[in-house]
Amino acid sequence: PDVQFKPVVTLDQVEIKNAEDDETPLFKMRAKLFRFDKAATEWKERGTGEMRLLMHKSTGKVRVLMRRDKTLKICANHYIAPEMKLNPNVGSDRSWVWTALADYSEDEVKPEMLAVRFADADKANRYKRVFEEAQAWNIKL
Repeated sequence: PDVQFKPVVTLDQVEIKNAEDDETPLFKMRAKLFRFDKAATEWKERGTGEMRLLMHKSTGKVRVLMRRDKTLKICANHYIAPEMKLNPNVGSDRSWVWTALADYSEDEVKPEMLAVRFADADKANRYKRVFEEAQAWNIKL
């Protein structure tokens, strides 16, 4: 038997625009992100995905943005502020720790201590270099 199903409703394709369309990527690398849970005094995994540093085309400000693989849920979203300092994570040459005073990845804006781990030290050092260049750029604005 020849069975065919026809759609009940036809939908027009809708163009979806997000804030990232107005930004230029300065850095893009796969990494794993952690946040420090003060109550439990331990690091908790926040997600694995592409860690990106994005510069806004009109304002010139640079922010950190990371989305989880598959779900694309935001797990880090904050501007690179002058007071941020990338510190090496104890016992690892491929990981950096910093504190974001206003991270917008959750429902509420709050300060977060974050750590990012890359596949190797080379990639981690490249992230640090671009992060610090972006920080200097944001300070000038």
